[in-house]
Amino acid sequence: MKPKSPSLTADVVIIKEGKIVLIKRGREPYKGMWALPGGFVEIGEKVEDAARREALEETGLEVDLAALLGVYSDPNRDPRGHTVTVVYLAIPTGGEMKAADDADDVRILGPEDDPELAFDHAFILNDAIDAAKKIGML
Repeated sequence: MKPKSPSLTADVVIIKEGKIVLIKRGREPYKGMWALPGGFVEIGEKVEDAARREALEETGLEVDLAALLGVYSDPNRDPRGHTVTVVYLAIPTGGEMKAADDADDVRILGPEDDPELAFDHAFILNDAIDAAKKIGML
């Protein structure tokens, strides 16, 4: 049965040491590719809380959400179906960086590393870098 509305996710662009924290996906779709930490918002959960939860679950980092980057809603952005994501810029405030949950690896990467990104995360990352520079995060 086809869903009546899009699924909702939250993604986080964590800026650490002037670079971006990315996870290597451990599950399909895009298994083995790099992605922003994020995932589905649970019923009864605030999107902001989902963003912080997913960051912690996948990277081991506690984060403060510094700014709302945007909402990305292209119906073709996720091969599993129409998914709308709310993306935040964040800074780490605690925890220990380690891959967990459905992430096989977590690293701090910069544009010079040229990671192969899943979903529409290359597009989102370009927006994030521009926004972070404008507000002094990079």
